Amino acid sequence: MNQRFYSLDVFRGATVAFMILVNNPGSWSHLYGPLAHAPWHGCTPTDLVFPFFLFAVGNAMAFVLPRLEAAGTPVFLKKVFKRSILIFAIGLFLNWSPFLKWSDGSLVFRQWVDPNNPDSGVRILGVLQRIAISYLFASLIVYFLKLRGSIIVSIVILLFYWIFTWGLGTPGDPYSLNGYFGTQIDKNILGVAHMYKGEGVPFDPEGLTSTLTSIVQVIFGYMVGNYIQKKGKTFEMLSGLFVYGSILIFAGFAWDMSFPINKKIWTSSYVLYTTGLAIMVLSVLIYAIEFKNAKGAWSKFFDVFGKNALFVFALSGFLPKLLPLFRWVDHVDDKGNNVYTSAFPWFYEHICKPLTEWTNNPKNGSLLYALCMIAFYWLIVFWMDKKKIYIKV
Repeated sequence: MNQRFYSLDVFRGATVAFMILVNNPGSWSHLYGPLAHAPWHGCTPTDLVFPFFLFAVGNAMAFVLPRLEAAGTPVFLKKVFKRSILIFAIGLFLNWSPFLKWSDGSLVFRQWVDPNNPDSGVRILGVLQRIAISYLFASLIVYFLKLRGSIIVSIVILLFYWIFTWGLGTPGDPYSLNGYFGTQIDKNILGVAHMYKGEGVPFDPEGLTSTLTSIVQVIFGYMVGNYIQKKGKTFEMLSGLFVYGSILIFAGFAWDMSFPINKKIWTSSYVLYTTGLAIMVLSVLIYAIEFKNAKGAWSKFFDVFGKNALFVFALSGFLPKLLPLFRWVDHVDDKGNNVYTSAFPWFYEHICKPLTEWTNNPKNGSLLYALCMIAFYWLIVFWMDKKKIYIKV
């Protein structure tokens, strides 16, 4: 990306760094409030990570699309479909990996559907899968319908998603976990075995219906990137971003009164609110980096994450699943049973927790572990940057 828009790289890298932070605590039972998702309605800093990344995908698309348009429709379609399929496949690979699991002291193959429990299997959707689907449809909409058509389609999607969620959900409680209409669609198409169950019931926070509004998140990112390109590095561009960001935040809060801000069903109000915040954060970075030239070690730290964003995110999801295959006996419990551990859990239990015991707050050990994970993955992408290794999809 051109140095003129270095702030966009920093924005994307900071988003990835925060994503690693919130996805890799030492213990999910010991989290500070801002590092946990909202239980249902509402929005914490952690709930900003995913929409910010989709927004960044749209930003990048604004700089790539003109070259694809110049190359012609066949080239555009080949590039977009190939990239979307690869990202989706990587996400599915991460869900299934490492394909083996320990069972009764031996490694067994993790099957697509558990033969002993037909409601348990490999999850089909996920973060990367949503990125792939959102990028694909956002690219097609922007390419064929252009800017004006994309605005109309975005408005239609946000409004009709609200109408469908309210009209097809459980009467009197359409926005609840059990009342959300999209869950039944996911069950019918994906199957219960292939859905997320972290909420205690089959419910996929990256489900098919809620992906509709995430497409708009990418389109909005594209619009902002397109606006930055057209206006150039001017105070008119910067003030315009602040105004648009403020309007979207206000609109999101206003809509929240009738259609609650909610990440898990990706409500229309959530799209407006998080896009507004993303624009405001990006505006601050543009002012600091592009106008005041306030670059340094801090921007370089995030920059290297941004240069290998998808790779480091995939790696941070793969290693915690792979390393438990290589386990050893940590201790013997009171009943005489072996308690096994592996590299990352051992590091948390024997390094991070002891170092923070003096604080009498287990959340600090969990946070220290997450910060160490950021440092660990940063060293990898920093080395890759030094070697000019950039893995693009």
